Amino acid sequence: MNQFYRKTEIKNYIFIFFGCLFLSFGMVAFLIPNKIATGGIAGLSIIFHHLFGLPAGTVLALVNIPLLLVSVKYLGKKFALRTVVVIALASFFIDLLAEGFNFPVLSTNTLLATLYGGVSIGIGLGLIFKGDASAGAGTILAKILNDKWGTKTGDVILVIDAIVVVLAGVVFKDVELALWSLISIYVTSKLIDIILTGKRNEKIVHIASDNLEKLSQIMEEELGFTGTILKGKDLNFSHERNIIFVVVDMGRLSALRNLVQEFDPKAFMVVMEASELLAPTKNKIR
Repeated sequence: MNQFYRKTEIKNYIFIFFGCLFLSFGMVAFLIPNKIATGGIAGLSIIFHHLFGLPAGTVLALVNIPLLLVSVKYLGKKFALRTVVVIALASFFIDLLAEGFNFPVLSTNTLLATLYGGVSIGIGLGLIFKGDASAGAGTILAKILNDKWGTKTGDVILVIDAIVVVLAGVVFKDVELALWSLISIYVTSKLIDIILTGKRNEKIVHIASDNLEKLSQIMEEELGFTGTILKGKDLNFSHERNIIFVVVDMGRLSALRNLVQEFDPKAFMVVMEASELLAPTKNKIR
């Protein structure tokens, strides 16, 4: 158990280290010099950097550390420790790149800076989250409010991001920069999703038909699919309503659809996203 824990913690800190690098790179190379704010406290640090002339990394640390100190009981000691490491590393890397190395601005084109900055921040935050840590006060505040008043985490983060966008427009006196900041936040959120759940190429398919036994046999013989029969009843509990559950590669979805329609034109087929698939590859349902 101890060996497993050590391996897990080593992996967590590797994710955290590279996540902080990507986060810092995105801010210094794209967002800070172009006055494009990202979400959360990182976005506020960009705004305060331009407003007061303070190093962005220092602002990030000054805002986050007090919140961390009062929130250990809400986060748990291990999570809080990893989050402290994240904030310390990110703050150090941001100021080292910007103030120490005078890292060059890679693009002054607002569109390119927004997209590539958002991608880099998204990769960084995704890796940090995979390392079971937080990137700062936004998540911390959300956890505290959720614990005290049951406020949804997503709602708190949404409000913080909205405040950042409005502040960006007011401080920089440019509505377009606020709109670019909104795009950057959106790109970041999409990259976080991809890092955490992967870009799945599978679809979940539910099929209802009058003769599921025969259909299952044809699916296995013609397409090589195996799946699961889910047994149930209608809402009146008067008739059995069974369905086939199967996970299908995107490229084979059309073949399955054609087979089902040919077998039973009245069959009911629901296709859903498989955002995360935890089955081992060799045992993956097809």
